[in-house]
Amino acid sequence: MLTITDLKQLYEIDDSQWLEETVKILKNRQFNDLDLDNLIEELEDLGREKKNAVAGLLEQVIRHLLLLQYWTEEQNYNSIHWQGEIYTFRVQLRRKLTTNLRNYLEAELNNIYQDALGFVKIKTQNKVQFPSGCPDTLEQLLDPEWC
Repeated sequence: MLTITDLKQLYEIDDSQWLEETVKILKNRQFNDLDLDNLIEELEDLGREKKNAVAGLLEQVIRHLLLLQYWTEEQNYNSIHWQGEIYTFRVQLRRKLTTNLRNYLEAELNNIYQDALGFVKIKTQNKVQFPSGCPDTLEQLLDPEWC
């Protein structure tokens, strides 16, 4: 059996093996043998990754909705593509969303919108007037039947 010191060293060398060993320890309920410092770090990182993933998907939905709704000069050429992208990102979001992540998106909606807005302004070379704040609710943004 690996000691905590061995686990800490294993984490630095092979984090996949460290994860396998940590899972074994957890399944055997040998909680005193856990490398808690690295386990906590990994769990925090996992939470950040999930939040970043759903925020990125929502940002993509917003980007494409803004282009679809406001970049009238390009609608004839790109509207079907943008609609397909919106659908795809909404499906991916639906698969990842939990109540916790939905609450996170609600709290971060303005920041996510501002990131999307920055992108579409560059994309349209500042030729299009977009709303300064998000014109849609989270419910609308997630709704596959909306827009």
